[in-house]
Amino acid sequence: MGPRPAHLREQQEVTMIALLLYRTLADHIVPWATTFATRMLARELNMPEPLLHSTGDYVVAQVFAFEHGVCKSLCPFRLAALVRAWWRGQH
Repeated sequence: MGPRPAHLREQQEVTMIALLLYRTLADHIVPWATTFATRMLARELNMPEPLLHSTGDYVVAQVFAFEHGVCKSLCPFRLAALVRAWWRGQH
């Protein structure tokens, strides 16, 4: 294989620079911004950060339980069994 054409080398360099920038953003700025937002929210709500985290975990658990219950009650097999039972009771 011969040397790559110049335009392909430039494109690869741009791609590597973009990946480096994205990685820097993901590794440093995003965690800092998340921590900053959490601190600002805790300060605005006038509550300690650990309590804010605990409250968030509680809300996530409640939402998960609700969604699990709704999905369980809307399961197509369960609904089909309920309709069959209702239909048999009608006749």
